[in-house]
Amino acid sequence: MSIHANDLRPPEGATHNRKRLARGNSAGGGTYAGKGLKGQKSRSGSKIRLGFEGGQMPLIRRMSTLRGFNNRWRVPYQPVNTGTLQERFEDGAEVTPESLRSAGVLRHLREPVKILGRGELTRPLNVHAHKVSAAARARIEGAGGTVTLIEAAGDETTATEE
Repeated sequence: MSIHANDLRPPEGATHNRKRLARGNSAGGGTYAGKGLKGQKSRSGSKIRLGFEGGQMPLIRRMSTLRGFNNRWRVPYQPVNTGTLQERFEDGAEVTPESLRSAGVLRHLREPVKILGRGELTRPLNVHAHKVSAAARARIEGAGGTVTLIEAAGDETTATEE
């Protein structure tokens, strides 16, 4: 015996006819037809959008003013410490965002790179980054390396080489 789609039926009692509202009190859906008495939701065509609070300032608009300052022009940098450069690169190596990415230091190249001064650096490295802290610059140049600033895509400042 094969079963076809037209043979399938829901179990007994699983389905029932919908209640036809506003067909008289004896039919069980007359007078107010399950809408209660007066009010916005009892009227015909009543649809209230999500988050509407009857004209009161909605919660989503009240809360946005309580969440502090969010600077839309903030540029997120990917920090890299000089100690990491010491571990991952050989003497005289060119340190660029691409080489940092291939060495597994950076996860992606979407954000600019900033070199920070935590950790010792004894190798002379040629560092190319978008920003360099004063401590990192002192450590890199103290080890005999050079620092070159990369111009960011939307930045009007010119690249400087020191």
